[in-house]
Amino acid sequence: MNKQQENNFQAIISHAKEYGFVFPSSEIYDGLSAVYDYGPYGSELKKNIRDYWWKSMTQLQDNIVGIDAAIFMHPTTWKASGHVDSFSDPLIDNKDSKKRYRVDHLIEQHADKLEAAGKKEEAGKLLADMDALLGEENFTGLKELIDTNKISCTVSNTCNWSDIRQFNLMFDTQLGAVSDESSTIYLRPETAQGIFVNFLNVQKTARMKIPFGIAQTGKAFRNEIVARQFIFRMREFEQMEMQFFCRPGTELEWYEQWKQKRLEWHQSLGIAPEKFRYHDHVKLAHYANAAVDIEYEFPIGFKEVEGIHSRTDYDLSRHQEFSGKKQTYFDPEINKHYIPYVVETSIGLDRAFLMVLSNAYTEEKLQKEDGTEDSRVVLKFAPKIAPVKLAILPLTKKDGLPEIAKDILDECRGSFKCFYEEKDAIGKRYRRQDAIGTPFCVTIDHQTKEDNTVTLRHRDSMQQERILISELKERILNEL
Repeated sequence: MNKQQENNFQAIISHAKEYGFVFPSSEIYDGLSAVYDYGPYGSELKKNIRDYWWKSMTQLQDNIVGIDAAIFMHPTTWKASGHVDSFSDPLIDNKDSKKRYRVDHLIEQHADKLEAAGKKEEAGKLLADMDALLGEENFTGLKELIDTNKISCTVSNTCNWSDIRQFNLMFDTQLGAVSDESSTIYLRPETAQGIFVNFLNVQKTARMKIPFGIAQTGKAFRNEIVARQFIFRMREFEQMEMQFFCRPGTELEWYEQWKQKRLEWHQSLGIAPEKFRYHDHVKLAHYANAAVDIEYEFPIGFKEVEGIHSRTDYDLSRHQEFSGKKQTYFDPEINKHYIPYVVETSIGLDRAFLMVLSNAYTEEKLQKEDGTEDSRVVLKFAPKIAPVKLAILPLTKKDGLPEIAKDILDECRGSFKCFYEEKDAIGKRYRRQDAIGTPFCVTIDHQTKEDNTVTLRHRDSMQQERILISELKERILNEL
């Protein structure tokens, strides 16, 4: 990440706090590392993204239904899924600073430095070597790669490294009043297992026929040893996942379909196609026969926002083995029982939030009518996901204008999120709405009393037009 990218990213972080999108958690106690709270406008934006995903996955699909599984699950769930034994990251310690790093992050940071120094080919080779060694789980080779490239600690600037070891990422806690080994349960590291253990419950009660999907949104928890980059990597985060159950042998066709559909969904958020790319996994998880990431070009570079994985029948087979309960489906079309194969789409809601915020953040220089320069910071959210859709602004606090404005507020607030404000000059109020991404502002002035028209201002173009009050609500709904 070069200096300009770093400055841009820091500007987005500052803006998010200043305008009520994201706050450091427990800030009055100096915060908690890699934990954040969503403020008034952030919580609205996050909800709008979640709702838009949920609608696109369930309401607009014929064969996908939703569930809301509990965060706590029987501990054997995580033994069956493989998380107890293998949900870990390779870590390395600097012996001088005592700072711990995830090995892939340490090497990626060094590659970023090489690229910033104009050594693009050298950076590419380093990352390719890393991917190959990670694929082989060759920790000795990874340590040699770090030593050979003289990759140093960001704190001590030394290359005095420990051996690489694995670190399990699950949080554990105790269930019940007595704390012993038998009462240990885990905070779920993913939402997918809640779907798998409910496969037959959903299939039978919703009368679903394969192929069909089960969607879920919810919190997950990972004890990331190196949580970083604002809300991109956190210890408490929210996932939006869909597991699509299909007939064995058809999974790769569905994988290709969902790969395309999910990319189209991201682009429907008003983001240019060139800001996305696919990244095929070099190292496939033990349960997968195909996997790809959709990456977005953040100010910190291209990073994963969603994964599409063909998980085969691994999960249901494992749960059948560990529970002793059959997880088979009878397919009347081929008159056969089988364990379905699964294609997963998994998106981090917090990463989607950061993607939308990064894409929307715009600093603009403006030319005033008198020839002088001005500037504004505007969040150019797609109107359908903007935290506030319409700001209602009476020009003055008197002459009956607030009463007309509040009538408009009462008329519109049941259909979309509105904001009402009387304070300050109208130009300052416009700028504040630009800064939180409100796509439309309506100003009620003295002409309104004469002809029942108001001024509708468009955020992106700043153009204004007079429209009838009676047409306003329908106009905004059409724009959304």
